[in-house]
Amino acid sequence: MYPRLKDLREDKEKKQQDIAKILQTTQQYYSDYEKGKRPIPTEKVIKLAYFYNTSTDYILGLTNETKPYPRIK
Repeated sequence: MYPRLKDLREDKEKKQQDIAKILQTTQQYYSDYEKGKRPIPTEKVIKLAYFYNTSTDYILGLTNETKPYPRIK
């Protein structure tokens, strides 16, 4: 389960459909990611980290630090 996905989305006042478009997937697939019914692919976690300006570790629940690591240019 990825509870932070829902929290991050709601903080940006986005709908599941909005985030699904960013990830180039369906709203149902994205809903399944939020509920933990389907594992989220690494490339989609990376896209979300860039979109939300946080780290993949934060999204995955490995840290409570929301500030992203320095980005590779």
